[in-house]
Amino acid sequence: MKMGFVSAILADYSFEKLIDTAAELGFECVEVACWPKGTAERRYAGVSHIDVDSLNDEKAAYIRDYCRNKKVQISSLAFYPNTIGKDLEMRRANVSHLYKVIDASAKLGVNMVTTFIGRNQYKSVEENIELFKEVWPPIISYAENKGVKVAIENCPMLFDENQWPGGQNLFNSPKIWRKLFEIIPSDNFGINLDPSHFIWQMMDYIKPVYEFRDKIFHVHFKDIKLHPDKLKEVGTLAYPLDYMSPKIPGLGDVNWGAYVSSLTDIGYNGYACIEIEDRAFEENEERVLASLKLSKRYLEQFVI
Repeated sequence: MKMGFVSAILADYSFEKLIDTAAELGFECVEVACWPKGTAERRYAGVSHIDVDSLNDEKAAYIRDYCRNKKVQISSLAFYPNTIGKDLEMRRANVSHLYKVIDASAKLGVNMVTTFIGRNQYKSVEENIELFKEVWPPIISYAENKGVKVAIENCPMLFDENQWPGGQNLFNSPKIWRKLFEIIPSDNFGINLDPSHFIWQMMDYIKPVYEFRDKIFHVHFKDIKLHPDKLKEVGTLAYPLDYMSPKIPGLGDVNWGAYVSSLTDIGYNGYACIEIEDRAFEENEERVLASLKLSKRYLEQFVI
């Protein structure tokens, strides 16, 4: 596996400083955030280390050369929007930008995009699956023609009153994955697997590795710490952040030895990117960099 990190945590860095930092810290890759320019609608979004709107052949060659010289690969171009939400104008804008990210990924020779399906939180799962049938077949067909794989992260995107019930990402359980993969049985449509989201949903995060072994295109390393006393008070129907906290790997409840072992069992040899969302390490730049160093040091006992 090639270990890297998600670039969103270094939001204020230039592309060059981002890649320089990855090289200095000994990372092999970076999942590069590619949001549209503008205000972020949530934490860790709105970051753009590569502007896909202005990416021409000259800029693409510069980016490829810069990464090659620093010996840092781009694991994926990342854009995590809601493509099937209630707001039709936002939906159209998000889908339009996703096409641009796919184009950029092909132009750069990355050939991977990490993203969300999204969800209309005012509709049932069944109704959202119908929306998926409308919106996503053309996206994956386009990605196929470009030679780009699309990996969907399994985060429900459920945080507060604005995203209740059900959150803003349909792609949150193996049961739903099976249905969506039946609808689009494409070799270019797969998973960006993050075990932490299964922890707070009280789900098995090892078994799906084996069942979906051919669909795991990209992996996130993020931890979650459950707070049992809070869970007893609010229950699983509460907002997740009422009873859990995102943590850096090793400081939460993911059994990283078991998880990485399962990935090696299936022969996964792709990209594994640390995702920092631990508020205990966001006080300043020094703490953010420390979170990357500590995460890497911890995971190196499992990842070779």
